[in-house]
Amino acid sequence: MFETVAKLNVPYIMMHMRGTPKSMQQQTHYDDLVKDILFYFSERIEKARALGIVDLVIDPGFGFAKTLEQNYELLNKLELLKLTDLPLLVGMSRKSMIYKALGSSAEKALNGTTVLNTIALQKGAEILRVHDVKEAVECVKLYNMLSC
Repeated sequence: MFETVAKLNVPYIMMHMRGTPKSMQQQTHYDDLVKDILFYFSERIEKARALGIVDLVIDPGFGFAKTLEQNYELLNKLELLKLTDLPLLVGMSRKSMIYKALGSSAEKALNGTTVLNTIALQKGAEILRVHDVKEAVECVKLYNMLSC
């Protein structure tokens, strides 16, 4: 993938995941979750930079090869991923980490999504990947009012 991105000179969103979508939930053991994710990114950022890729965004991959508890640990320590000095994309919209924690469903997870998006913004997320655009825009607008 890196060679193609470099050849086409396009932006690249680098997401953390182990295995494939079929096998990822069997690969949730980490010695130190955030440290392991930072190491994953540092290796790939170095490779991307060596190929001349300059427009990179990182996505910690909430829900991908992470347990429910690990997703919340990652969110709690999200600001540590800013050590990469790259824009941080977060995608938690209506994910099972929300509705399983609330005993609900994806369809009823908008409020939880908004809460976690707000926390992600506070911890350094610059891009939110969402299903409910209007509500996310309102979340960002209100969050930005804190900076005034």
